[in-house]
Amino acid sequence: MTAPSPEGLGPEGLSSSDELRSALTQLARVPQLLVACDYDGTLAPIVTDPSQAKPIPESVSALRTLADLPQTKVAVISGRALRDLAALSRLPSEIHLVGSHGSEFDVGFTRALSSEDQRRRDKLVAELSAIAERYEGARVEPKPAGAALHTREASQEDADEVIEAVREGPSTWDGVQTTEGKAVIDLSVVTTHKGDALDKLRHQLGASAVLFLGDDVTDENAFAHLHGPDIGVRVGTGTTRASFRIADPEDVAKLLARLVDSRRSWLQGESAQLIERHTLLADGANHALLTPDARLTWMCHPRPDSGSVFADLLGGEHAGHFTVQPVNAGIPLGQRYVAGTMTVETRWPGLTITDWLDSTLRRRGDLNATVLVREITGEIPVKLTFAPRPEFGQLPVQLQPVGGDGIRVLGANEPISLRSPGVDWRIEHDGQHTLATATVDLAKIGGSLILEMRAGTEDIGEWKPAIKVRRRTTEAGWRNWSDSLKLPSIEPEAVSRSALTLRALCYQPTGAILAAGTTSLPEELGGVRNWDYRFCWIRDAAMTANALVDIGSLQEAEAYFEYVSGIIERTAGHPERLAPLYDIEGVAPSPEAIIETLPGYAGARPVRINNAASNQVQLDVFGPVAMLIEAVAQRRGHLSDFEQSVMASMVEAVEKRWHEPDHGIWEARQAPRHHVYSKVMCWVTVDRALKVADHFGMESGATWPELRDSIAKNVLELGWNDGVGAYTAAYGHDDLDAASLWVGLSGLLAPDDPRYLKTVLKIEAGLRSGPTVYRYHRDDGLPGTEGGFILCAAWLAEAYMQVGRRTDAEELFEQILACAGPTGLLPEQWDPIAERGLGNHPQAYSHLGLIRVANLLNGQNGHV
Repeated sequence: MTAPSPEGLGPEGLSSSDELRSALTQLARVPQLLVACDYDGTLAPIVTDPSQAKPIPESVSALRTLADLPQTKVAVISGRALRDLAALSRLPSEIHLVGSHGSEFDVGFTRALSSEDQRRRDKLVAELSAIAERYEGARVEPKPAGAALHTREASQEDADEVIEAVREGPSTWDGVQTTEGKAVIDLSVVTTHKGDALDKLRHQLGASAVLFLGDDVTDENAFAHLHGPDIGVRVGTGTTRASFRIADPEDVAKLLARLVDSRRSWLQGESAQLIERHTLLADGANHALLTPDARLTWMCHPRPDSGSVFADLLGGEHAGHFTVQPVNAGIPLGQRYVAGTMTVETRWPGLTITDWLDSTLRRRGDLNATVLVREITGEIPVKLTFAPRPEFGQLPVQLQPVGGDGIRVLGANEPISLRSPGVDWRIEHDGQHTLATATVDLAKIGGSLILEMRAGTEDIGEWKPAIKVRRRTTEAGWRNWSDSLKLPSIEPEAVSRSALTLRALCYQPTGAILAAGTTSLPEELGGVRNWDYRFCWIRDAAMTANALVDIGSLQEAEAYFEYVSGIIERTAGHPERLAPLYDIEGVAPSPEAIIETLPGYAGARPVRINNAASNQVQLDVFGPVAMLIEAVAQRRGHLSDFEQSVMASMVEAVEKRWHEPDHGIWEARQAPRHHVYSKVMCWVTVDRALKVADHFGMESGATWPELRDSIAKNVLELGWNDGVGAYTAAYGHDDLDAASLWVGLSGLLAPDDPRYLKTVLKIEAGLRSGPTVYRYHRDDGLPGTEGGFILCAAWLAEAYMQVGRRTDAEELFEQILACAGPTGLLPEQWDPIAERGLGNHPQAYSHLGLIRVANLLNGQNGHV
């Protein structure tokens, strides 16, 4: 970068430097930022009497604000003695102070002075004082490791003589370091300078990038130690190693204020749209999320668990987005799905944007292509912004216009292009990236524009068949499937949308079913309970497939069985080693990692990829699979050989391990316990195996009946807590857990059993809050709290039905429906106080719970 000349700054100073503004914006997004600056001439204007150098209040306020931000450290590195610097600046303790050019730190000396150094320092002070006495206006400032001789108040002739006397005298002594600045010469018996001090701060504070501002010759040592993403800013005139220059301390205040705004905005996730208001696009393999104003805010490629192309959801606009909006942007009239499909329409007066993911390529066998189509119709001017940021924004990419056909993305691991015939794009810089913007007056081009983003192919030409044909084919696939469902008469539209959402979470190439299509949407705003759900949990997937079986679709369950068969085969005859979750190919996820460059949704960090729960022991996973096998067999009328084999293998696994403690359904990152829910699911596995053996002729083991009875006796006796008066979360523990409702929902206890009735009442009293039910309230080893779990609310509604409280079940079901966003999608959790969604979105658990309750209410109504 070329430092602009101070003469070119103009009266506005900082505002005239576009390069500096861009660099600051980029610097504001680093994971750990250190802001360091000089004092005199930078924070405080140069004055004749150094004891009167007061910092500009706006700069102090900005530094204080920066120091209060997370992942942000602030330091002042001055040639002044530390004590004088602290007394004069009166900066808060959050700001680190370094005096004497790095000889003094507010946390102690760089090193203690030896007796020899102390004698040399005392001799140095005496000699400088003797020189100063000979010249009017010369003043000595003693320091713990040396002294400075100031000449600001002396005449120019005397100042020159003073400096020359020091140069020829004490500056030549062994063990003395000399640093010259503006009207000051500083001598120290400790060999250090501001560059060394900056390195020490960088190391101690773990900074990933540094901003340093200084005005003096002594600051050049600091500028010389900057590297990589660091930024150096010289204040005022003079030759400099800094990349940028501003005019004076007033411009420092402006610069720091701008940095505060950018840093705070980045850390707090900028303007975060409510989680539940995001709408899902899907093509049978991949996903994308839209905001209510048609901003594409999340999409990964080539798979839903790959790195993101657009991550505005987790990092603001600089993390990637694709936006279409009216030039005179207003609030949209609304957003809705085209009935029975995953096509979404967003409407403004005079404008409609129709978004869909093209599934026709996947049907042709091109499994690596993700094609987003944005059909724009209307009669008003629209503004387009295309800002892809592959791999969570960690790859710097450039956009290249291709004639009048569109744009290619250069620098990504996968080919990405945007077909947009006739659009005149402007390429703009955004730090290390570029983005493309354009304005199109729809009235002047016939009222219609089609944008087609293609990830996974370099082809930017026109495709056959035409867009309209491909859209009809894509929508027909969704509509034909949704039309085949046997929906309940109670809330059929909500159930249909839930079913489509669950099918959208099915990764059709392998049969895997994702828990959700997103990562790190927080369970608490600003908290750390942020997990990656773009994986297939054996339990969640079986429950999802079961909900679809209940409304007439078996294909997801059968495809899931194929997926599970590969996993079981890889256990080499040891199904008891089944892990809680796998990736969409059926293999263990990579180790959990953090994307430091993303600030998280609404500032909730860290942003995680992969999930360490894959290493846990969760013995409940067999139960939901056994229930799914039974449900499929009942719908189909027979068991397949594979289903019989899986059922027998799971009973074998339960027989080997049911007596062990485990981590439980909620994956607490603590020591295993004997969880009631896990034991119940072990019982369910054997119970359902015996039932399908009885109904469908499957060969059962001789020990199975005794095993079922042993598990039942164990959980019913040891899971009951007399002190609490309910089945609690784990044997010998007092904490309640909504999953313990399964002691009755599974059929282990009869609905009228007093122990079950008491458990329902205790969980209702202890865990329900308005429209939602918390999983538990115990300390699970993680800081912060979480929202209520929508699936747990569905379980409580089912329990109400079981125990004869239909009115309460209907009321809770209506409250669950009210947690959905405007297009009918449900997140994982609900905050009953703030009345907003939390957690990954849309969540399979929440939608399968809605379907289960609607079916149960419908059955009680006497409808088919």
